[in-house]
Amino acid sequence: MANDEIKVKSLKKAIEVLNCFTEKENWGITEISEKLGLYKSNVHNILSTYKAMGYVNQNPETGLYRLDVGIFKLSRALGMQYKIAKVALPYMQALSNKVQENVFLAIPRDDVALYMEATYPMGCTSMIREMLGMEAKMYCTGLGKAMMAYLPKNLQEEYASRPLEAYTENTITDKETLLEELRQTRIRGYALDNMEHEFGVKCIAVPILNMDGQVIAGLSITGRASEIDWKRENERILLKLKECALSIQDSM
Repeated sequence: MANDEIKVKSLKKAIEVLNCFTEKENWGITEISEKLGLYKSNVHNILSTYKAMGYVNQNPETGLYRLDVGIFKLSRALGMQYKIAKVALPYMQALSNKVQENVFLAIPRDDVALYMEATYPMGCTSMIREMLGMEAKMYCTGLGKAMMAYLPKNLQEEYASRPLEAYTENTITDKETLLEELRQTRIRGYALDNMEHEFGVKCIAVPILNMDGQVIAGLSITGRASEIDWKRENERILLKLKECALSIQDSM
């Protein structure tokens, strides 16, 4: 990362101190000060703050610092996000085969949906779309709206207040309309993408929640609008989609 991209110099120093613990387990203030070229008082203040937040602890006998459980919680949260793709894959493939449609999995990243996994009907090559690692704004996709509807209200408000670009004539570009759409999505338990991000493509999506009821991912069935009677098929597809999402939740 270029130095001109780093806006908060004090935060950079604090992270550099934390990164020292990737090299060895225990560190003293003087060691870190000499390694990073920082004043001992700065290092002491940074480590004291980390200690108060549970990110490091201090050996009362040696005075050395080491990582504490706060870091483990962060690591676990990150691991859960990537674990879900591995857990979900067999369930997604079974769903693709049952409904003969593409199935996508995404996780929330700020105001975008980050695609983590995709499955396609067995033996089908014409429907394959490379989506892994791709991002799409949450407000205009089924996956995104399914996740966004379960985010805290303040985040919904914040994301809906950002510029809402029109990708198609069906894209929701009005803040209040979007917030109402999210409210309805939460009431019914699923989201719809009526060619809002890409013309000719529709999808139905549901959230995947953790044990605390927080959204950790979204799951969708996606297909070409011209090839599916979506109004007739929604009930059948939705039932299988919800079953799949629950299976993934129970396996996490």
